[in-house]
Amino acid sequence: MLRTGLVGHSIKASRSPWLHEQEARAQGLELSYELFDFTERGLDDAQLGPLLHSLADQGFLGVNITFPFKQSVVPLLDELADCARSVGAVNTVAMRSGRLVGYNTDKTGFQEGFAEGLPGASLHGVLQLGAGGAGAAVASALVSLGTGRLEIVDVDVSRAEFLAGKICSEYGPGRAIARDPASLTTDTVDGIVNTTPMGMAAHPQPAIAPELIQPRHWVGDIVYFPIETELLRIARAKGCRTLDGSRMVINQAARAFEIMTGVPANKARMASSFAATTRQ
Repeated sequence: MLRTGLVGHSIKASRSPWLHEQEARAQGLELSYELFDFTERGLDDAQLGPLLHSLADQGFLGVNITFPFKQSVVPLLDELADCARSVGAVNTVAMRSGRLVGYNTDKTGFQEGFAEGLPGASLHGVLQLGAGGAGAAVASALVSLGTGRLEIVDVDVSRAEFLAGKICSEYGPGRAIARDPASLTTDTVDGIVNTTPMGMAAHPQPAIAPELIQPRHWVGDIVYFPIETELLRIARAKGCRTLDGSRMVINQAARAFEIMTGVPANKARMASSFAATTRQ
């Protein structure tokens, strides 16, 4: 039995077990995908490192990493793949002969999902909500896609400033700036992307005031449970083009499946599996 899983807080509603196990079954593999929910298990965040080493000792092939550990896991690893090093965040840890190797599939997952779901969308200016681990990957993806000016806002202004500085050092001066949430405007941006947990069942309210969303904006959300977050519902009601989190989760999961098992995933089949969960 191949063993993989997901580590994070409040992840019981995750559809990753279904996605990974269905894909493995379709390929004739016996695979279990287990949830290690720190909230449900009452674990302290300091247990992240010991847990990862314990899973490696138990023969796990790897685990996905989600909120709030995508950045804090980095110093706990033995090695970072280039895709994780460039972003500064990890969402997949491969376990190889006791070594923990970090990867990031969020960046390419978002890039591919954006190209599929919002073809031709203007990227002159984009407002990104959130500067955490997922935000670091999405920011890198947006600038790689051609965003001219990325405005980053976070409740922790210093975190937004750090991410904006990292983007500018890697892609060039002026490509990203931090914005103060207290004086936020959207007059100069073409699109808005939420990379925070806001919109999930535990935090259903949108991460931005509805009056700041204009019909000319496109609006994206990386939250995928529920598929239509309150942010996207508001945006659609205003006539905005929207991008839900399903494309990103499918694309990143397919790459993570390959990293952990060594077997390429069929993304179309994983998309069908994901769609089946929304009908349940």
